[in-house]
Amino acid sequence: MIIVMRHDATKDQVSAVVSQVEAHGCRTHLSDGDERTVIGVIGTNPFALRDLFIEAPGVAEVVPITKPFKLSNREFRARDTRIMVGAHEVGGHRPWLVAGPCSVDGEELYLETCRHVRAAGAHALRGGVFKPRTSPYSFQGLRGDGVAILREAKRETGLPLVCEVLEPADIGTLADIVDVLQIGARNMQNFPLLSEVGRLRKPVLLKRGMSATIEEWLLSAEYILSQGNYEVILCERGIRTFETYTRNTLDLNAVPLVKELSHLPVIVDPSHGTGRRSLVTPMALAGIAAGADGLIVEVHAQPEVALSDGAQSLTPQAFAHLVEQVDAVAAALNRTVGVA
Repeated sequence: MIIVMRHDATKDQVSAVVSQVEAHGCRTHLSDGDERTVIGVIGTNPFALRDLFIEAPGVAEVVPITKPFKLSNREFRARDTRIMVGAHEVGGHRPWLVAGPCSVDGEELYLETCRHVRAAGAHALRGGVFKPRTSPYSFQGLRGDGVAILREAKRETGLPLVCEVLEPADIGTLADIVDVLQIGARNMQNFPLLSEVGRLRKPVLLKRGMSATIEEWLLSAEYILSQGNYEVILCERGIRTFETYTRNTLDLNAVPLVKELSHLPVIVDPSHGTGRRSLVTPMALAGIAAGADGLIVEVHAQPEVALSDGAQSLTPQAFAHLVEQVDAVAAALNRTVGVA
């Protein structure tokens, strides 16, 4: 449930309600708005405590949250969550553009790609060093050697980094250098990993699982939020359907629907969503038109030699053209991309 405080409630009144809630074995999460403070109450049947608070000083109303995702729900927080990543506000007016190779597969090529995407207008770099692959015989990432390359890319370009973690042990390796920790589709329901990144105060990019419902996706976000980390960025990256001509089916319904249900920002991954280079740009533009807060796109200086996902990677020239087109679509919607 949520306890909505009056607009003139004092800090002492808010603190008194929080203390009383926690004395009954429930957890509290505060959402401070411009006009009111909302106290989220998490526990076993918390609405049974309603009568204890409905007449408490400073309380305006006590409302049940009917959906299972509590903290990501718009009932808990009406205004959009905005997250600073470097100089860019994700969830704000301008779409956030993340670009780079699927994996860091060599220093020279990775740095070359990073220079190109920065010049084109990317706001952040992507590049995996721990790679979850369907086959155990596929390239698994450069691991520690790749971290050193990420560090150099960040130093040279000045752009923040988005990188995937596979297990809690990876967090210590990446937390000091990476600006956004990515939870991939295969780990969307790795609950120990979700809880671990939830204990950090660092933005998390949570990709939708390939067979996950929207409710399951938001409940996974709930694991992170419930640990006190409210900086969660959702990513629609396509779901598995019967269609075989594309790698996945990019579910753009999810973008406006999630924004209707949740205050969290949501971006689109048209590279994994389609698996086909020729489809990346049109689906990226469709994602922005649907209201996405940004894009994460695979770009490689030489896609033909990429060690993972070369077939869905744009060339730097194609990415530069995509940025121009995204800017045009955003402008038509009274949004702007801006520059890195």
